[in-house]
Amino acid sequence: MDRKKVIVLGGSSGIGKAIAERFATAGALVIIASSDLSKAEQVKDSLPGSGHAAFLVDVRSGAQLKTFRKIIINQFAGFDILINSIGVSGSFPVLNSRFTDWDNLLQVMLYGTVNACRMLLPLMADGGRIIHITSIHHQRVEKGSSAYGMAKAAITQFTRSLALELAPRHILANTIAPGFVDTPMSVDHNGINELETDWFKDNYVKYDHLPLKRAAKPEEIAGVAYFLAGPDATYITGSVITVDGGLTITF
Repeated sequence: MDRKKVIVLGGSSGIGKAIAERFATAGALVIIASSDLSKAEQVKDSLPGSGHAAFLVDVRSGAQLKTFRKIIINQFAGFDILINSIGVSGSFPVLNSRFTDWDNLLQVMLYGTVNACRMLLPLMADGGRIIHITSIHHQRVEKGSSAYGMAKAAITQFTRSLALELAPRHILANTIAPGFVDTPMSVDHNGINELETDWFKDNYVKYDHLPLKRAAKPEEIAGVAYFLAGPDATYITGSVITVDGGLTITF
């Protein structure tokens, strides 16, 4: 069997890093793209196996995406699986906030996703897989999360469009919607991890709003991504797989 080539956008930390590790451990060739090249190279160097690569790609930059596309053509002759784990956070009031603050989240997560797909998917092998990491925010609302939730909802709908339009090429497109995950994004600008706060422990653990009473480990999201890219998920496309410890079944 040919060695699968996997592009992981945002593979330098958190869920993306765990996904890169999972696929590399299974023998895939992993290509990490990140706006932080130093961290991407650190992850690449830690992966088991050989031939892995890391590149500087800010998905807001059309020039960097074009350069990355040329690299995929010239160095790898295409690829098989696209994982998009790029995400940024921000909390802004729905009415009293600057549009420029909202815009960065949309530029990274929405337009960055669309532009990356337009650049890369023509290079994907027929029968490939697309897996976007969205969030339970694609259908749930939290104060201050309007821009974030809008971007995640748009990614979910965009993935459904990909599933429909790429079906003739037997390419499957799905999203994973995590709940709380213990990653660097859980830590705010003051260095406080929301998963260690009284707010999280009271609301989600003590009062049973989170049935499993803990955040996910990044590896638990990576396992679902690996499943969606594998031979047991050949009839799943346009779907959202919720991985949230039961959070969204409660009220």
